[in-house]
Amino acid sequence: MKHLNFLLLFVVIFFSCENKNTTNTPDQPTTDKENNTENNFGIIIHGGAGTILKKNMSDSLEAAYKAKLEEAIKTGYAILEKGGSSLDAIEKTINVMENSPLFNAGKGAVFTNEGKNELDASIMDGKTLNAGAVAGVTTVKNPINLARAVMEKSEHVMFAREGAEQFAEEQGLEIVDPSYFYTDKRMNSLKRAQKREQVELDHDDKTVFYDPFIKDDKFGTVGCAALDKNGNLAAGTSTGGMTNKRWGRVGDAPIIGAGTYANNKTCAVSSTGWGEYFIRGVVAYDISAMMEYGGKSLAEAAKIVIQQKVPEMGGDGGIIAIDHNGNMAMEFNTAGMYRASIDKNGKLEIAIYGE
Repeated sequence: MKHLNFLLLFVVIFFSCENKNTTNTPDQPTTDKENNTENNFGIIIHGGAGTILKKNMSDSLEAAYKAKLEEAIKTGYAILEKGGSSLDAIEKTINVMENSPLFNAGKGAVFTNEGKNELDASIMDGKTLNAGAVAGVTTVKNPINLARAVMEKSEHVMFAREGAEQFAEEQGLEIVDPSYFYTDKRMNSLKRAQKREQVELDHDDKTVFYDPFIKDDKFGTVGCAALDKNGNLAAGTSTGGMTNKRWGRVGDAPIIGAGTYANNKTCAVSSTGWGEYFIRGVVAYDISAMMEYGGKSLAEAAKIVIQQKVPEMGGDGGIIAIDHNGNMAMEFNTAGMYRASIDKNGKLEIAIYGE
């Protein structure tokens, strides 16, 4: 009998201790990873890379670029600071640049050989690896919005031309007359390019398409990469492509893995440069892959790809990127790249020219 009472007492004490430990479990401190996820966020943008030289830039134009870059990045940062998603920050930030004639995207898009503005864009969610892209649209005010609609409202990744525009109308996106995209500066660039019977690459002055009369009139593709407080990465890119382009030419901007890529395991990247080479090099994905499979840091991977791999193929340009820890990279091999960033502490950096 004594043995039975002792056994019962032991069981009662054991389960009492277990219950006590269980009730304490929710009060355990969060892990470092959870703290980092909550505290780390940031945003980085570009407005194109190319022959951007201080000597060719007026004070007023430089001020205009810096003001628009600041407006754009602060728009996205405000969303992130309030706990908003990286996708929302990407979309709204790019909208600011698409609506400005300063950049080769949306309102400031370059003209094709036929005198049209054909717009491309893409966006990618680093959490799900879902993505959306559009190519050759002519009536959608903000192509990045359409790219996101493709990602979220369809089972597909890329729509092009008339089909993409029909989808945009069905989704209730803002449709404009093609004349909305007209700017005198871009039309004059087209006329000069046609006169010389050359194809002007919007970002470049060192290729077979080089036109010395328009070498300093370089405005480019826009892009954004962001990390939100939930630890989710996203990236987006929007462009008008190449001046005097023909035959429905599409560059890297709407190509997932070339112009845009995001993966929560590694980083989010947006590219700007000579699209044909960025497509062949799968530049945005290559940076992520070097991090995931090669153990490289974001800075190391970006430098290898942009300073070695792309030039070895014959191309040039740059990227902006942010990794899952909030580290950022602005790598380019041209004379300059319009760029800006804001980290989790609110530190704003804006730059145009090379070091």
